[in-house]
Amino acid sequence: MGNIPEILQNLRIPVIGAPLFIISNPKLVIEQCKAGIVGSMPALNARPASQLDEWLAEITEELASYNAKNPDQPAAPFAINQIVHKTNERLEQDMELCVKYKVPIIITSLGAREEVFEAAHSYGGIVFHDVINNHFAKKAIQKGADGIIAVATGAGGHAGQQSPFALVQEIREWFDGPLALSGSIARGHSVLAAQAMGADFGYIGSPFIATEEAFARQEYKQMIVESTAEDIVYSNLFTGIHGNYLKGSIMNAGMDPSNLKESDPSAMNFNDNTAKAWKDIWGSGQGIGAIKEITSTKQYVDKLAEEYAQAYQELTGKRSAVTHLQ
Repeated sequence: MGNIPEILQNLRIPVIGAPLFIISNPKLVIEQCKAGIVGSMPALNARPASQLDEWLAEITEELASYNAKNPDQPAAPFAINQIVHKTNERLEQDMELCVKYKVPIIITSLGAREEVFEAAHSYGGIVFHDVINNHFAKKAIQKGADGIIAVATGAGGHAGQQSPFALVQEIREWFDGPLALSGSIARGHSVLAAQAMGADFGYIGSPFIATEEAFARQEYKQMIVESTAEDIVYSNLFTGIHGNYLKGSIMNAGMDPSNLKESDPSAMNFNDNTAKAWKDIWGSGQGIGAIKEITSTKQYVDKLAEEYAQAYQELTGKRSAVTHLQ
């Protein structure tokens, strides 16, 4: 386990809600935080760009009001995801707003840039950077990131191909800071398993698509409920970077999931017109077999917390039994 920043030491359960492109919105973020986990959203979800100012004001004010009424059980901090990619023309402007509102946690993706880390640190914020291998993890920490999100095989959206055991193991050989694990985590048992292998937090995204607060089409939410790991396709066709997507959405778009063309990173583009692919081709991780119904965010996190406590008790009982036999 790593050294946990003070701001993350009092979560209800050790979970960070992953930022979901297009889908995450202030309502979802606020409910995640009130439920006791880190809520997050991509800055690029605010369209037009001026909307980000309004959204950050809404989240900040709502959580401050909640905390004033619940001093003994305050909400968890929130995070904003910045896509650090050359085609993101809004990055500097969006970071200025994050500084203005002193966003507690910044999550960076698709590039580690020192100026972004420095901007967050200027007001006391912390930065997690998501990576798919140990090489990128080292580069991010060298450039000033505070924590790492290890994106293993089976994660929703842009995902790596390494086993979570291998990825966490290699990062933990040299890094003792905060580490979150992403990849098929949908139950409280899996959160505890992530900690057992050396991570500090479970990083959960896809299950929140099937919540009432998520800005996703009803058909998308229902497909999450009805699908399992077998219904996930790994492809780089849609954005130029490999990611996991729902087979049903690919078929509905008139394509054969088993015969998709190859693309390359040059196809990646985060200008305003790029949202079309994500509206029709739906990202999802392999852990959705655990999602059986569309619920509120609070109900889902409540269930996570119950499962986490149950898993801890079960594991403690097994350990006691083994100790007794020795």
